[in-house]
Amino acid sequence: MMLLESVSTMDFIGTKLADFLTYTGFANVEWANIIMIAVGAFFIWLAIAKDFEPLLLIPIGLGIILGNIPFKDAGLEIGLYEDHSVLNIFYQGVRQGWYPPLVFLGIGAMTDFSALIANPKLMLIGAAAQFGIFGAYIVALALGFEPNQAAGIAIIGGADGPTAIFLSSKLSPNLMGAIAVCAYSYMALVPVIQPSIMKLLTTKEQRQIKMKPARQVSQTEKMLFPIVGLLITTFIVPSGLPLLGMLFFGNLLKESTKTTRLAKTAGSALNDIGVMLLGLTVGCSTQASEFLTLNTIFIFIIGACAFVVATASGVLFVHFMNLFLPKSQKLNPLIGNAGVSAVPMAARISQQEGLKADPHNYLLMHAMGPNVAGVIGSAVAAGVLLGFLS
Repeated sequence: MMLLESVSTMDFIGTKLADFLTYTGFANVEWANIIMIAVGAFFIWLAIAKDFEPLLLIPIGLGIILGNIPFKDAGLEIGLYEDHSVLNIFYQGVRQGWYPPLVFLGIGAMTDFSALIANPKLMLIGAAAQFGIFGAYIVALALGFEPNQAAGIAIIGGADGPTAIFLSSKLSPNLMGAIAVCAYSYMALVPVIQPSIMKLLTTKEQRQIKMKPARQVSQTEKMLFPIVGLLITTFIVPSGLPLLGMLFFGNLLKESTKTTRLAKTAGSALNDIGVMLLGLTVGCSTQASEFLTLNTIFIFIIGACAFVVATASGVLFVHFMNLFLPKSQKLNPLIGNAGVSAVPMAARISQQEGLKADPHNYLLMHAMGPNVAGVIGSAVAAGVLLGFLS
């Protein structure tokens, strides 16, 4: 009797062990999983070894690895797309558009719009840089994407990850993972992509143009700006309210001088939580079966073209503005690249390229004008596309 029980126990253990082995990642792994895990590891390497936007690429990179760990679907509620799983709960902030407005709240609380207030014509550069978005929309349509999908892809040209996620979650959720990774990748690669375009479209003499220091902006102007900006932009594009409303709300918290605690929370802890969960869940959504497709290749190509066009449009528009400005008020075309909304990376590139041309030419504060205008511009562009295609 005891012998039979022993045999039965061994059979049970053997059966369960065999079952257990079928649940391991080793038993379920495919080449596609390995490729995506390598992509995630590459993102982490870029962030740590090359210092390419570590706050973005580390969460996204680990998310890509996490989302591509192979497992057998046994109803354990552990996958991103399984209802009630922890990752699925976090992912609702992406699918339903909670995280991007929270990030915009933090951006508003950290941003000083003084450069734009002091020189409002710099807003035009931020608007010109949005040409890349609408150009990419036409190209995506020509390649056979549906209008809603084309809009989600085109917004990559604004170099604004939260805006790209917000718009694609509304219009093209099936492409959101690829669009988000593409947008954040090009944001991280701003120091690699933009300088060569800027040099190609400018002469050494133009790069050495020194701009007059901006006038001093009063605290009253700073407090009025988010209110006036909110009213103007949202009356024109009401569909951009979730992003624009939170952006200007965050800035009002900062500039009112009465809500310093709220501004600090919005610009630090709350923003960090939003960025962290946004990056992690977006990375998790890039599962091999959805990501490794021909559409993803097209998205990256169109996104690259959109980003190049956006950068070039900003620089060329400064040349156009200089045709009508007196010599004493000429703008340095190197600030044109800052029209994309990669804040403050694009403005830093303007500064670096300006110092290469002239070690005494400081363009950072001038470049911040079109840079923050680009943040507003990309949100407005997203609102236009959302309103047009809803």
